[in-house]
Amino acid sequence: MTDAVDKQRVKDELYALDLSGVEWLGAPGTESDEERVEIAYLPEGAVAMRSSKDHDTVLRYTKAEWDAFVLGARDGEFDLEPQEAQQGTPATADGA
Repeated sequence: MTDAVDKQRVKDELYALDLSGVEWLGAPGTESDEERVEIAYLPEGAVAMRSSKDHDTVLRYTKAEWDAFVLGARDGEFDLEPQEAQQGTPATADGA
């Protein structure tokens, strides 16, 4: 079996899991009635993620994908550069 086919099989199995009994967790210090990201731990180290305000849209990550995401976040890969807002002037792709 090729690596791509195996990865797709794993993703298909992950998305076939019934999530009705999982425990959804929010960040410490947040309340369940406020908008927040929630995660649920799944078998084999996989993780499901959703918005507390949209329970119908659930993203699912394999252990390897989740580990890469967490490491990237810790390393600042997703940090946005602050941009000075110019009132009435839309920002362009090059930041000008």
